Amino acid sequence: MADLKTRYLGLEIKNPIVVGASNLSTNTVDIKRLEEAGAAAIVYKSLFEEQIQLENLELFERKTEYEERNAEMVTLFPNSGSDHSSPEEHLVNLKRAKESVSIPLIASLNAVNEETWVDYALKIEKTGVDAIELNFYTGPEKYDMEAEEIEKRQVKTLIAVRSAVKIPVSVKLSPYYTNPLKLIYDLDKNGADGFVLFNRLFQPDIEIETEQHQFPYNLSHPEDKRLPLRFAGLLYGNTGASICANSGIFSGKDVIKMVLAGADCVQVVSTIYLNKPEVISSMVRDIEKWMDSRGYKTLDNFRGKLSVKNSKNKHPYHRAQYIDFMMSTSEILKKYKVIH
Repeated sequence: MADLKTRYLGLEIKNPIVVGASNLSTNTVDIKRLEEAGAAAIVYKSLFEEQIQLENLELFERKTEYEERNAEMVTLFPNSGSDHSSPEEHLVNLKRAKESVSIPLIASLNAVNEETWVDYALKIEKTGVDAIELNFYTGPEKYDMEAEEIEKRQVKTLIAVRSAVKIPVSVKLSPYYTNPLKLIYDLDKNGADGFVLFNRLFQPDIEIETEQHQFPYNLSHPEDKRLPLRFAGLLYGNTGASICANSGIFSGKDVIKMVLAGADCVQVVSTIYLNKPEVISSMVRDIEKWMDSRGYKTLDNFRGKLSVKNSKNKHPYHRAQYIDFMMSTSEILKKYKVIH
């Protein structure tokens, strides 16, 4: 019988399927259901500093809107205190979630200022979670901000958090860097215990009837797995940190592909929304069946087998593949019946 155990962030987990941060983990009933379905670990929904700041601003505006309306009434609202909108509720729920499961629970943190990254990380650690996942991204909004400045700030944040807490720290990155491998190298040598590749950012759409922006829910698609697969293959054997592939992973077959490329584990969200938590059990069975059919006893027997380090054919990981593809234009035209 195949043994699916693997290690992620120094933690031994029973299989390579981790449930990524989402609304799926906001209550203990759903968390228990994910565990029972076979999840090896769960990432709790992110703590967003920007959301807390916005809620504090809205509360302040409501409280002061009618201030000193007359001599006898200083405010229409009771003094609810400055901590009304704070991370405290999130931390209480996080602690409750950790206590409800026997599998590792990982906190997700999305802060803005360096001091709050550290402050929130310390508070999160006290809840008893097994690790912290830092979400690093910067939307391209400022024309005069240098790329190097952004990356140095993120490395500095990792160093500060890593120095403050004792539990493992992973970094979840977006693919929008000129050279993600260089940033990963810098984060790796400064203490990152793992990398989640890649973060899915919400992108706006436009409703032409109302001529307004809309933000449709951003589920991934099976083809999205190609980018994390490529980077898992590039990183295998070149980093001491864990490699976790994210985006476009819907089936056991997808998990097998990621392990062949070099990933230690995967994160899934969209397939659970579409196929319910029980899809995890199906994915685990498919991995076991495939391994048994090939005589693989453990994931390490085939992990990284098709990475750039171990592949005889390096073309899939280099630009030359694009040239080869273009030289075979007639094949794709035949496939899609453009020509006969």
